[in-house]
Amino acid sequence: MASTTLNPPPAPVSGGPRSAPRRTRARAGEATAAAWMISPALALFLVFLIVPIVLAFALAFTNARLISPNPPEFTGLDNFALLVTDPVFWASVRNTFYFAVVVVPVQAGLALLLAVLVNAKVRGTRFFRTVYFLPVVTSMVVVSLLWRFMYEDDGLINKLLQALTLGRFTPVDWLNDPDWALPAIMLMSVWQGVGFTMIIWLAGLQTIPAELYEASELDGAGTWQQFRYVTWPGLLQTRTFILVTITIAAFSLFTQISVMTQGGPLDSTTTVVYQAVRSGYEQLQTGYASAISLVFFLMVLTVSLVQRRLSRERG
Repeated sequence: MASTTLNPPPAPVSGGPRSAPRRTRARAGEATAAAWMISPALALFLVFLIVPIVLAFALAFTNARLISPNPPEFTGLDNFALLVTDPVFWASVRNTFYFAVVVVPVQAGLALLLAVLVNAKVRGTRFFRTVYFLPVVTSMVVVSLLWRFMYEDDGLINKLLQALTLGRFTPVDWLNDPDWALPAIMLMSVWQGVGFTMIIWLAGLQTIPAELYEASELDGAGTWQQFRYVTWPGLLQTRTFILVTITIAAFSLFTQISVMTQGGPLDSTTTVVYQAVRSGYEQLQTGYASAISLVFFLMVLTVSLVQRRLSRERG
């Protein structure tokens, strides 16, 4: 009688039907873990960003007050009509644009110059990078307090100018003079923020291949020609990012004003953000402050989009 040989069952092929449920469970587990990991950041994002934005949009059309026994009532465009006739609001808009128009190109240009200098392969560049970046890691409140003392009648700025002019300079009360208060804050803001912008420029410079500079040298290009035809085009994405971020920071000017001048003298340093905070917390006009915040949001969005578009076209 012939014996019958039993063939063993075939082994499951990797990636076949049996492995599909395993991959599905693994992906589900990864998705659950990812959801738990991002949930704290997402909760903070919703509570401190999305919810305030929605509330600002809603309250801008009401007569809400910070402390009031009466519930908010819908008033339509009354807050925006009041903005149009408010001279302080127009002064704040003018001061905000004046600050941005001066600070953005000055800070970006000075930071680019410093980045090019510290990017050179010479001794001591790490020391200078640290020195230029020190103001950035210092609190803006501390910096504002120090510069407020320096701007006093008998402060360091006037003493230094008197020493340089051999006593011929007449001391100026910088922060109490309507003509000099905002330029004084501009100088301090540029000094404090130039180090951060320099680091971003420096990161962009180090992404440009060295072979491009070597090829330009072989073609006889000088220092200015290398900057114009190699460095500047290579910084297209970097300069777009820098211009947008500096512009948003300039339009958001608040801490320096709150610490150094409180919007004075004669509203010569009042900005849109400072007026919104003052209207909402000091004058308790929550609805009016929300309308100012909404206008500020539209201003920043419009300027940023136009600036980004122009940067791309020029690039």
